Amino acid sequence: MEKFLQQLFNGVSLGSIYALIALGYTMVYGIINLINFAHGDIYMLGAFIGFAMTALFHMSFIPALIISMAACSLIGVVIEKVAYKPIRNSTRIAALITAISVSLFLEYGTMYFVSAETRTFPEVLKGKQISLFSGKVLLNTKDVYIIVITVLLMIFLQYIIYKTKVGKAMRAVSTDREAAQLMGINVDATISYTFAIGSALAGAAGVLVGVYYNSIDPLMGVLPGLKAFVAAVIGGIGVIPGAVFGGIFLGLTETMVSAYGNSLYKDAVAFAILIIILVIKPNGLLGKNVKEKV
Repeated sequence: MEKFLQQLFNGVSLGSIYALIALGYTMVYGIINLINFAHGDIYMLGAFIGFAMTALFHMSFIPALIISMAACSLIGVVIEKVAYKPIRNSTRIAALITAISVSLFLEYGTMYFVSAETRTFPEVLKGKQISLFSGKVLLNTKDVYIIVITVLLMIFLQYIIYKTKVGKAMRAVSTDREAAQLMGINVDATISYTFAIGSALAGAAGVLVGVYYNSIDPLMGVLPGLKAFVAAVIGGIGVIPGAVFGGIFLGLTETMVSAYGNSLYKDAVAFAILIIILVIKPNGLLGKNVKEKV
């Protein structure tokens, strides 16, 4: 039982990271039906910006986190304006190829400027062990920080979506872009806001991972980005609660497989679950069936 509780907490901590990245995927898809495969690399840039703020400018954790989120937000908007806006009305395959191209550009562009070597993230948050159940369950305070920050960011996101004009515009554009435009909503600005918010969350995830694992590299966003996309699909792509659910579900799956099975197969199990869910419910566990006119 103690081992299960230990892995449960570890799974929620890992799943929180996946959820933050998956939110960006699902928000962008909900607005413009685009799978932004460069989103995992925004997460990587967030980690490097946080590293620069802490290692070069000796900032503490919170200022570095805020600056990283702001910088990633700006990068996300620039990417949308430069790469995605010109092909918004093109075919889906053109959008997909563009997203992959942007992803490779960010990865190897970063590698060109900072080199491919792994860097050690400064210890801006010192982890302490919290003993529970007479020492049978050990919790690291870094896990607590990750979960708390993730919950606060998700609450703030819910506030933006349901309590602000920007959030109402995002929901309107997601439902019917043409009707929203006829009602006076600036669709281009709304799409930019969506990229900004999603990229800020990815940047926060990058800093949290850097603090937790203490190492970053230019290709660190490839696998987590892919897994976050899997999490978004499992929960229901385009559904914000689905991204959170999918992220936590995937994190728990990986930790449980590593603890009770073999860590070599954790990725295979995660993708096998994705295939099973798509066969049974193609729209994801929390997704809705949408009928399209032919």
